[in-house]
Amino acid sequence: MAGARSNRLGTEPVRITTAPQSHRDDLERRRRRYVISMVIRTLCFVGAAVVGPGWVRWVLIFGAVFLPYVAVIVANSAAPRTDGADLVQPGGGYKELG
Repeated sequence: MAGARSNRLGTEPVRITTAPQSHRDDLERRRRRYVISMVIRTLCFVGAAVVGPGWVRWVLIFGAVFLPYVAVIVANSAAPRTDGADLVQPGGGYKELG
């Protein structure tokens, strides 16, 4: 048991802030973004039908046509991985207890 402890002391500490987001949470976040984009697309279609002729109608149609492409790109983007916060080394000018 003592050998296992000595090996752990020599390694870099694990930073919880650098742990990746769980796969389930990442998928849920991507699904939510996709659903929001599709709701906006549906509103664009309905708005284009209600507004009538004019430039607003063409903007709404443009949004309804190109929003699926944007929604797929956004939904397929994985969560960015962060390097996390740096650990403060003792004696770096910070006051310590003790």
